[in-house]
Amino acid sequence: MKGRNALVYAAVRRIPRGRVTTYGQIAAMVGLGPLARQVGYALNALPERSTVPWHRVVNARGGISLRRIFGADVEQRIRLEREGVRFNAAGRIALADFGWPARAAKRRPKRRASARRTKSH
Repeated sequence: MKGRNALVYAAVRRIPRGRVTTYGQIAAMVGLGPLARQVGYALNALPERSTVPWHRVVNARGGISLRRIFGADVEQRIRLEREGVRFNAAGRIALADFGWPARAAKRRPKRRASARRTKSH
């Protein structure tokens, strides 16, 4: 388990229980840039009894990606639900609520005082 896969597994192990992250976020964390598929390949290479929490990695839309192993998608959903992760009616996870690392709330920019001042007469 050397090289790229080891980096991916170490990053996935950091995802807390009850949280998820995306393939792309893991790729960025380990220096793979936009190569999110490489994360998927690494997770597919895990041995059957692995302790790496592969189920906490989802696609960019917060959905479960299909796996080559029959029933793995159902197993992933069950594991996540047991950890308290909720799915919407479309089968997706709200990354704003369950994503890790937590995404900073979007803030409205502060209004700047007008550079022009009006003179009072």
